[in-house]
Parts: sequence; C-alpha cells; structure tokens
Amino acid sequence: MTDMPLTYRSVNPATGVELRRYDTATDAEVGEALDRADAAYRNAWGTLPLAERTARVAAFGQLFHDRADELAAIATEEMGKSLKEAAGEARFSGDIFAYYADQAATLLADQPLAAPGGASAVVQRRPIGVVLGIMPWNYPYYQVARFAAPNLVLGNTVVLKHAESVPGSAALIADLAREAGLPDGVYTNVFASHEQIGRIIEDPRVQGISLTGSERAGSAVAARAGAALKKCVLELGGSDPYIVLDTDDVAAAAQQAWAVRLSNMGQACNSNKRMIVHESIAEAFIAELTLAAKNLVPGDPSDPTPGTYRPLSSRAAAESLAAQIQDAVEQGATLHAGGTLEPGPGAYLAPAVLSGVTPQMRAYREELFGPVAVVYSVRDEDEAVALANASAYGLGGAVFSTDAERARRVAERLEVGMANVNTPAGEGTQIPFGGVKRSGFGRELGPLGIDEFANKRVFYVEG
Repeated sequence: MTDMPLTYRSVNPATGVELRRYDTATDAEVGEALDRADAAYRNAWGTLPLAERTARVAAFGQLFHDRADELAAIATEEMGKSLKEAAGEARFSGDIFAYYADQAATLLADQPLAAPGGASAVVQRRPIGVVLGIMPWNYPYYQVARFAAPNLVLGNTVVLKHAESVPGSAALIADLAREAGLPDGVYTNVFASHEQIGRIIEDPRVQGISLTGSERAGSAVAARAGAALKKCVLELGGSDPYIVLDTDDVAAAAQQAWAVRLSNMGQACNSNKRMIVHESIAEAFIAELTLAAKNLVPGDPSDPTPGTYRPLSSRAAAESLAAQIQDAVEQGATLHAGGTLEPGPGAYLAPAVLSGVTPQMRAYREELFGPVAVVYSVRDEDEAVALANASAYGLGGAVFSTDAERARRVAERLEVGMANVNTPAGEGTQIPFGGVKRSGFGRELGPLGIDEFANKRVFYVEG
C-alpha cells in the first residue's frame, strides 16, 4: 500500500458536479479512533450481555428502515443508483441487522463435542476485538451491513473505512449507529488514507480485516494482513457465468437476463457478466437483448422513468468500460448495441450487447463492471461448463433449463462459491455470500458470516 493522497468527496455522476468534500483523517484522529474502539471492546461492548447487544444492533438496523428515503437520496446523488434501488438496499441492510439480532442466541450457542470419560467439551463463539472493514461504493449500505452486523452482535467493535466516493453515505451510517445507542467506539467511521489503513492493519489492537473491492486492493490488503499475521476476508471481483441450456420462451429468458445485468447498472460483483447460451437459441437471445438495449435512453437516477438508463459511478468508470468494449470490437467482437459514451462530464454509457468475444480480448479475461451483456454460443453442456470455468474468478453462477435435473447436474460442475439452479441468485439474509479462486475467500451473511471473526474457543472441563 503506497501513501497515495485520497480525497473523500461526493460527486454526482449524472452531472459530474462536486457536491461536497470531507477532510481526510489525521494520524492523531486515526490513533484516537483505535483507542476508542479497543476501549469499547474491552469495557463497554465485548463484555455486555448478548441480549443488550442484540437490542442495540436491532435498533441500529431499524433506523435503516426508518431513514430509507434519506439514505437513498444520498446514495443516488453520490453513485447514481436509482432511488428505488437505493431505498431497497437500505431496507435490506436493516433486515441483515435484524437477522443477526434475532438469531444471535442460536448462532452463538455453544456447540457440544464428544469428550472421553466424564469430561465435557464445547466450542464457544467469542469476540476477538477490533475488526477493520474496507468497503466499496457500489452498495454503500448493504456491504457495510453484512460486515458490521454479525461482528457487532458477536461483540467485536468495528472500524470502517468506506470508499472515497461515498463519504456522505459513510457519515450517515455512523450517525445512525450513535442514534441507535451504540457506545462510543463500537462503530467508528474513518476517512483514512491508504497508508493509514496499512498501519491500522498492522496495529496490534486490530484482530481482523474484511475487504470488498478489486483484486488489486485485495492483494494489497492480504499481503499486509499476512505480514501482520491477521486473518482477512476478501470479497473481490467476479465474472459470473449465466448458462441458458434451453427455454420455452427465449424472449422471456433474455429479458430476465437483461434485467439482472442492468441491476445497479451492472456494477455488482455477482452480476451475470457472461451469458452462455445454447446455439439453438443464441441468435434469438441476442436479438432480444439488442432490442432491449436499443430502446434505452439516458435518464435521471433521482427520477427514473421506464426506458431510461442511469449513469455509472463516475466518468472514469464509464471511460474504462468503454475502453474494454472498444478493445473487443477492434479485435473482431460484434457490438450489437450500445457501448457509446454520452458527451459531457456525466458518467453515462449506453448499455451494450457483445458477442464473438475471444480469449485474446480484455472482455474475455477481465471483469466488465457495468451494463454490458457478453453472450457466448455453445454446442452442449460440456462446452458450457468448460467456458464457465475458464475464468480466474469463481464468485457465483447460474444454470437454467426446463429440465431442473439437467440444470442441477450442470450447476454441480461450476467452480464457484455460489451455484444457482433456475434462478439468477439465491439471496437472503440467511444465505452466505462469497467465492473461490480470484474472487476471494471467506463468507458473509447467514450462519457462516458470524464465524469469520469469532474465537471458536474449545472449553474443556475434566471430571
């Protein structure tokens, strides 16, 4: 991690207009944040009875519901998410807090072990201390909730470094934590620099690190955490296969795939970035996607109307995605629709449909983090699986067929952390999320999410 200067600022991606800036933390402020987090763990939170912790965590989560419209407005102006999607994200974040608060006693119950003679043994789940979360901009509330909620219930205290482009969202979450009655230091937002984050990772008071972000960021954090002998959880990129083996309604299948791809303007780790379609329906599938793409025009994310699309998170993101598309076209791929940048400072890139992508192209190897449907035509199940697994990523994947057993058989062969049959994704507060290969390691959500930064202590009593 190099000491790169960071500027925490809100920029409206629809207009390119800067809305506000926030001061980067001083070294003294970072040190004070760690002091408070460590003191809160030892004196005010880690030792608090579970029922009292869960009550405050539940109150924290309820505020995500109560203030959903306010949270949505900030996310929309900072990263371009539609108001409807942003409000839904805020409410789902509240559901995550509620799940862990409601299920804490069950999830943290002692696990009996067989022991010899008259001994007794159990596995206890206990907190470990201060944990650091490094979160991305694409889901500014959901990503925080799935990291913070289980750790707060467990008894850990949280230091949160959010993305530099969503400081307003980060600040409001910290306000909600205080309003919910979390003691000082239990949840602390820090507008830290890269080098400060490196020092936080190395600080002996910090016991674990969770990052959701790019491969590059994951590699840097993992290297620093490994050198400091700290556990980390990494949720990185994805290039999820979306296999359509057959369908009774090609138009409906394509429309569903397109809706999934355009969710959050394609800026989701587990979006269906590679649509792998049987050759018997591929041409009609592409035609339907192309029609859908051509009918879209730029729109205002704060006032979305049918037939419009929203900006990406920044002009730089839009330009980067346009360059990936152009690279593919220059090497022979077919651009059926979209892929053009709107003029001006806004971050609008017309949703695109690509086919004919081959291994030498960037679009084959790299994650396309935006509204681009890449369609591959395959002859049979074996070719579909081989193509699906020919990726450095292994986050999620989905298989569709009118024969559910056939889809299940193919899904069993996917090298991913989340395999789905006849649905784009299995989602819910109780469903773990995470991947394999270069998509990272560790799990969030569900019963697995609370175990990542728990001391699974064996408690053995003789006689």
